[in-house]
Amino acid sequence: MSGATNPASEVMTRSALLRRTGAAAAALAFGGATGGSAFAGPLRYRGRQLAGSLSIVQWRHVIPEYDAWFDSTWAQAWGEKNDVQVTIDHVYKTRLPALAAAEVKAQQGHDIFGFPAPPAAYEDEVIDHAAIVREVERAVGPYADIGTRSTYNPKTRKYFGVSDSYVPAPVIWRHDLWNALGESPATWDHVRLAAPKLKAAGHPIGIGQSNEPESNVALIAFMMCFGSFIQDESNALTIDSKKTVQAVQFMADLSRHGEESQIFSWTEASNNQFVFSGTGSMIVNAISALRVAESLRLPVTNDLWLWPIPRAQFRLGLAQSTGVYSIWQFARNRDTAEKFIADLCIGYRDAAIASKLFNFPSFPGAFPVPEIYKAAAADTNRPLGKYSILTTIALRDTHNIGFPGYTNVAVDETLSRFLIPRMFAEVSQGKMSAADSVRATAREMRQIWAKWKAAGKV
Repeated sequence: MSGATNPASEVMTRSALLRRTGAAAAALAFGGATGGSAFAGPLRYRGRQLAGSLSIVQWRHVIPEYDAWFDSTWAQAWGEKNDVQVTIDHVYKTRLPALAAAEVKAQQGHDIFGFPAPPAAYEDEVIDHAAIVREVERAVGPYADIGTRSTYNPKTRKYFGVSDSYVPAPVIWRHDLWNALGESPATWDHVRLAAPKLKAAGHPIGIGQSNEPESNVALIAFMMCFGSFIQDESNALTIDSKKTVQAVQFMADLSRHGEESQIFSWTEASNNQFVFSGTGSMIVNAISALRVAESLRLPVTNDLWLWPIPRAQFRLGLAQSTGVYSIWQFARNRDTAEKFIADLCIGYRDAAIASKLFNFPSFPGAFPVPEIYKAAAADTNRPLGKYSILTTIALRDTHNIGFPGYTNVAVDETLSRFLIPRMFAEVSQGKMSAADSVRATAREMRQIWAKWKAAGKV
């Protein structure tokens, strides 16, 4: 057994996967969608009787070292300790939704599905994960609010998954370019004043307004800074407000004077490419942009700094991703799957370090903030200590998508249809007024909320 990235055929034949999850899922796994599979377990120990097998699929992490650690260190040790054969498939994040749909349709597939965002739409297809949450809480203390609101449906009183981690999404900015202007992105008014000057110098800012997940996250975080929320604490829709109109109009002005038109066709990789090229002066993104720049030793690396989300009337950031593990109802080895997730969350300190502090634990007691701060401060990349601010960002500014409510199926549908980026883009491109765009988006969202309320999910 090896934790190295191997062809998927080493752990599962094409015909076997076709039988298990159907042709659509197999096409994903073998048609360039995977980042490789790993096998972890005690098979190399002859004469040992396996207690069972466990199959897991999860997104191919943006920090390659994390996948190597997960496969070769964590899963291997866990499999040997528990006498379980563990099979792990890594799939590109953009391909996971189709794979999940294929497995549900076939009612066969992996035991554990690792989602990069809360899978509220699959509540009826997964077990209640309450027992796992209770087990982890007994060991390390309370589930963080962001984890609870990302995996629990208060209407049905069911946990549709367990969040192992979340990812703060701060501002990443070119300190050298902003410093030359005597500015910083301390507030959105500062950004609005600096952006035209930066653009004139050939270094526009970049906040996507296209049909891709990063645009969803950045724009919802931006709205929250203005006191605009998708819904309230009771999950009632609240987007049709003067504060939303104000946020949309502000972004339209900022886009016209400080951004390039490419933001309307950005993909998930565009914001990273934007700063890697030396062109971009600011993005809202997880620290993956910094970590990748460091690993590639790009010329801009030392000039990329972190900053909390700028202030407006408020300052509330947003999790760039909330990782969630869910166990299908049709999973063949539920008990083993539950133990795997619980043990991972209980020992999440090692996972956070392996991710280079990309993953923050959704059970904070597993890696207390003073320890995280110490690990961040010890990072040797320049400027020294630049990652220390993550502890402030994570504790103060980061909330679930759908805050102050829960990440429910109506929020999930809104995100999957990219209604928020479209609401902003229509105004930024001069196609609609801010008030009309907000009103039109609210009409569509009311239909979504009504549908899921009638279904008893919201």
